[in-house]
Formats: sequence, structure tokens, C-alpha cells
Amino acid sequence: MHATVGRRDLMTDAVVYVVDDDDSVCRALARLLRSVGLAAETFPSAGAFFEHPAPDGPACLILDIRLPGPSGLDLQEALSQAGRDLPIVFITGHGDVPSSVRAMKGGAIDFLQKPFNDQELLDCIQRALARSREQRTQRTERAAVQGRLDTLTPREREVLLQVVTGRLNKQIAGELGIAEKTIKVHRGRVMQKMGAHSVADLVRMVEKVGLSAP
Repeated sequence: MHATVGRRDLMTDAVVYVVDDDDSVCRALARLLRSVGLAAETFPSAGAFFEHPAPDGPACLILDIRLPGPSGLDLQEALSQAGRDLPIVFITGHGDVPSSVRAMKGGAIDFLQKPFNDQELLDCIQRALARSREQRTQRTERAAVQGRLDTLTPREREVLLQVVTGRLNKQIAGELGIAEKTIKVHRGRVMQKMGAHSVADLVRMVEKVGLSAP
């Protein structure tokens, strides 16, 4: 690693985790990260990191490919299976095409070969933290929409799923076997409970939580 790095806007409320079995690399990366105002935590193995609690704020992971025990790619897969969508920047002194392809297919931000330029790494971290912040925003929005969905009655939920397909009240009434005026009441309650101003709003909400219309 080389090059002189100036202070940058790297989202200083975030934390960057470093997983590398080379202690000198961990120390150097921690110094670099702290020099630009980022919190850094280091781990010597994939297992040690996996046991660490999930972050409660924006975060990313600088991860070596080759580690004692499970590899960096193994950790990437384990985090994915556990639903921990932590953006990863891979680093390695033993890069090969199959490993880099597997890492990128797994959603890695980048794959850097040692020795790398400090600024190049910081640029990768900037992108990783931006993705982390976006992921957190999306999770918050999904949770808010799900909370509203949970306030609907079973019948209101049925009406919602019909409305987002673009069907008219008369069509929905025929589909559900109830009076059209009753559909109007249910539809109004759905709009109110979901905080929606239009059918387009409802469609976006349903898509956000991955709810399938009939």
C-alpha cells in the first residue's frame, strides 16, 4: 500500500471491518482508515468476524481471500446465507480469475490485488459505505410498509391485492363476491391505513415488500 491520502468525506458515522490474518496489514489498514475519520475494527479470521454482532449503522468489510480456516469467499457466502448484507471489498496477494469472478458474483464491491493504492481502497470503501447506507434505508422503508400492511384486515388485504392489479371496484366486487359499495369502503380504508394517495403509491409499496398480487 502506498500514496498519501488526504481527509475525505467517507461517512464518519460508519465502521469498517478488516479481516486479514496478517497483523501488519490489519494495523496499516486501521491507521489508514482512522486517518480519514473512520472507525476500524480488525479480525484475524473469518470465524472471529462471523461471531461478531451485526453492525447497527453503516458498515463495510475489507476481506482477505486467503485466511486460516474458512476463506474470505466462505465468509461471504455465510454472511449472505445469514441475511447479513454487508458490502465487501476483497483484497488478496494471490488473486486469480475464478476467485475474483466468484467474489463479484456474490455481490462484492471490488477485488483488489496487493499491493494496492491507498486512494483506490478508500474509493472502494466510499462506494461500499454508500451501498450500506442505501441498504439500511431500504430495510427501514420495507419495515414501515410491512407495519402498515399488518394493520389491514384479511378482507382489506384482499382488496389491496386486487387494486394494485388495476381492477375497478366493480371488477373487484365480482371477483370477491361482495357488493361494489362495500369494496369502495374497503378501498378507502386501505388507502388511509397505507398512507397512499394513489394506486401508484400502493403498487410501489407492494413491490417494496415483495408482495405478490393474485
